[in-house]
Amino acid sequence: MRLLGGLLIYVMTIYCSPARRTGRKRGREGSGLYPELGVLGIQEGKSPALVRTVGRLTALLPSYEAVQQELEEGGQKLNIKEVHGIGQYAGKVALTYRRRELELYREGKLPAADGQGKRFGAMIDGGRTKIRTMKRRQKGQGKNKTQKRRFQTDWREPKQIIVFEMDEQGRMKKGTKPILDGTFQGPDEILEVLVMRLHQVGASQAKVVAFRADGAPWIWERLEWVSKRLGLKKSQVSYGLDWCHAVHHVSLALESLAKEADRKRVFKKLRKWLKQGAWRKAVRDLIDRMLQAGLDENAPVWTEISYLERHGEAGHLDYAKFRRRQLPVGSGAIESAIRRVINLRMKGNSIYWNEENAEGMLVLRGLVLSRRWKDEFDKITESMARDRRLDWRWRSPDMAAQLKVGIEVAPPKPQPQSNAMGYAAAA
Repeated sequence: MRLLGGLLIYVMTIYCSPARRTGRKRGREGSGLYPELGVLGIQEGKSPALVRTVGRLTALLPSYEAVQQELEEGGQKLNIKEVHGIGQYAGKVALTYRRRELELYREGKLPAADGQGKRFGAMIDGGRTKIRTMKRRQKGQGKNKTQKRRFQTDWREPKQIIVFEMDEQGRMKKGTKPILDGTFQGPDEILEVLVMRLHQVGASQAKVVAFRADGAPWIWERLEWVSKRLGLKKSQVSYGLDWCHAVHHVSLALESLAKEADRKRVFKKLRKWLKQGAWRKAVRDLIDRMLQAGLDENAPVWTEISYLERHGEAGHLDYAKFRRRQLPVGSGAIESAIRRVINLRMKGNSIYWNEENAEGMLVLRGLVLSRRWKDEFDKITESMARDRRLDWRWRSPDMAAQLKVGIEVAPPKPQPQSNAMGYAAAA
């Protein structure tokens, strides 16, 4: 096994196999464990300090080569393949721990913090990353190579969330640590992660939970399920469309309805009405201009008008009310998270990711940038010491289908707050 300083030592110890067969497959990492190494937190021949250090640097620095150089300057000489392996392993154990948290939440066994009287913000958005898919494997090596490796790269949308406690002005409360999380799996999966994270901070007891997002349908058609799953009352919830997106659609509508000389003046007027919460007045003005221009409901501009009308009727454009309640009118926090978590590390020229490695990087980078790395990694180490199998994929219920057919969504039973050791043991 390899230690933090780079020292490689050989150890002979006992391996404990399962007491009985469970019918489950053995898995990639076996179903037994090494109890003596597990007590020390040593997994797959790597000390927890080494995995913690390499995993953190992998999330922070722009490449594995940069991680290797940083370790070498600190006196830790590791082969680039070892850096790759340890960094990817850190991502896999973080994903595995998240799946175990989800299983506990579904069973109603995940502890929740005390959220009595607190105000929380929850924001959702998507980014862009290129995922590499192998189309043909390489045959042979070096001069004996008879077939080259081929792969294709497609843009995929990683879904990102941020959960944070707000102060009385609707900003992120100083001294608190936000929760950043994300996944490539799909909308149902990321919204279930959002529910779990809100449960962990005690959102069911909160004074208000403010949901903010852009106009993506996959978000809005599932937020009702989120509220029901958490057991939130109507008075506890605030839904809002990001202010910048709403104003942008006003601008797009005016490109077809107002002359260039008058467009700036009209835009300022409609933006002022929208800010005052008079969205109906703004929509009515756009419709009148559309009729004066001789356009019917099949014109492209009607898409922008109906967008504003739909969100206005749902109460997502009550910006004056949001300001009175000291709630955010925009979703700048998630836009910043997309930039810091995804764009600055996972998006760039000639950067292609294996899906599993990209998923792990989303989680690792979210833990590091939210300053929750040390506490969460201690829990991850405890959990992996009890079960070393790496299995991170899960399937979420079809939320949109449940709401359409009217299936009742029951919130889990609240669990008392637990200390870190008890929480880690349960996971």
